[in-house]
Amino acid sequence: MDLKSVLHEYLRSTRALLLAKLDGISEYDRRRPLVRSGTNLLGLVKHLTGIEYVYLGTSVGRPPEQPLPWEADGSVWEGADMWALPTESTEYLTGLYQQACAHSDESLALLDLDTPADVPHWTDGRTTLGALLVRVVDETAHHAGHADIVRELIDGQGGKDADALDETGWHEYYGKLQQAAETFR
Repeated sequence: MDLKSVLHEYLRSTRALLLAKLDGISEYDRRRPLVRSGTNLLGLVKHLTGIEYVYLGTSVGRPPEQPLPWEADGSVWEGADMWALPTESTEYLTGLYQQACAHSDESLALLDLDTPADVPHWTDGRTTLGALLVRVVDETAHHAGHADIVRELIDGQGGKDADALDETGWHEYYGKLQQAAETFR
């Protein structure tokens, strides 16, 4: 496999992991902030929609047909891409994300990694598609990790290794870590 194919496969699998975190929970749980920064599952999907469109679309001369509402009105710069409005359903936001991912996939199919790119919101936005693909893989993995933690806070569903231990095993493991931490109180 060539580098572009390897990176693209990592991106596709991490996108799927992120979206899977929405499965089996209520609309409320998908939206509610569980840490002080306000991080929430739908907000992560919404944020990554813009990441896909900007870095693997607009920056390589392939902007989306319609600008995202939070980009068009400028509210993205006030954090509007990090949470879902009451009027933005899960289906709407996941649909936009899937469209953005398909758009990015088309860019990756059409263009080489050394294709020049220009990120509109960077002071010196000149870069390449390859550098931006690495950035999107990193951003998606970063936020999928956030989604793992948020989902675990909601209902205890852990990340991809959650089935490594049974409930008793996880309880014992947690206790061992807590005991080790206690030595520093």
